Amino acid sequence: MSGSAIGMMLVALGLVWGGLTVSLLHLRRNPDETSGQTPVEPHHD
Repeated sequence: MSGSAIGMMLVALGLVWGGLTVSLLHLRRNPDETSGQTPVEPHHD
């Protein structure tokens, strides 16, 4: 592998893992309280 290919691979890996880390930190600070709950729909007669 050339040096530029390794550099681009490191940039891509950093973006993927960095995005995962940021999203996990965001979910820890702002949990989704409605996760797993099904919405209640009114009856339409």
